[in-house]
Amino acid sequence: MAAVIDSQTRSSQAATDPLVEYIEVDGVMLRVATRPGKGVPLFLFNGIGANFELVFPFMDALPDKEMIIFDIPGTGRSSMWWRPRRFSGLASLANKLLDRMGYQEVDILGVSWGGALAQQFARQYPDRCRRLILAATSAGAISVPGKPKALIKMATPMRYMSAQYMQEAAPHIYGGEVRRKPHLVTEHSARLIPPSITGYLYQLMAGIGWTSVHWLHKLLQPTLILAGDDDPIVPPVNSRLMSLLIPNNRLHIVHGGGHLFLVHSTRKVVPIINRFLDASDDEL
Repeated sequence: MAAVIDSQTRSSQAATDPLVEYIEVDGVMLRVATRPGKGVPLFLFNGIGANFELVFPFMDALPDKEMIIFDIPGTGRSSMWWRPRRFSGLASLANKLLDRMGYQEVDILGVSWGGALAQQFARQYPDRCRRLILAATSAGAISVPGKPKALIKMATPMRYMSAQYMQEAAPHIYGGEVRRKPHLVTEHSARLIPPSITGYLYQLMAGIGWTSVHWLHKLLQPTLILAGDDDPIVPPVNSRLMSLLIPNNRLHIVHGGGHLFLVHSTRKVVPIINRFLDASDDEL
């Protein structure tokens, strides 16, 4: 089935904004956003339950970079599939999407839950992933857990469904910039599209028991690991663990960064990401 452009969304966008369209893959209508630019395209994997509008501030901070992102089934406005998939199945879905769109080699960026999917994709499709960026994420089940209060609040999609709950819970869940600037929560909530409860649960199920610890040493892509030092969900010690295991990596700890530093501390992280993506192979 051919891609279908979301005309309602597109009509309200400027010409430089991402193009939003629907593409059928494995019987699921995926809502996809693409933004033209230079260099190897950057393919983004978002956090659990998150629609792609939530990372638009990050995309805006890299205006010259070609980017691709899609809503995982059951989140945003992608349709739901009838059975859950593990990260390996989700990586296969993403790979087929790139096939449908005519992309070959890409750089991969995964944040939080999407960082686990990014690791899985890099392992399954090493020839397609040129470079890997892992932000606010871990190696999965064998990792240092976050603060219990934050993890309990993360267990349900309630923060996506109630603006009041999000306002109250965000400092405990996300930490960092949100603690210091409460207005960031309001801006974040304004871009939210609540996921379906089933879709959120399927994403949780994808990661149950999953870990990359035993094969991270096989990832040969140059890798940039980013972590916030005030992240209640994923303590930065997990990034240091991944840095010990991935052969060719750079580790950067974002001072004062919470779980959402990728969108709330763009001035700190975008120059680091640009240098990593633009460096020659000899420099890495």
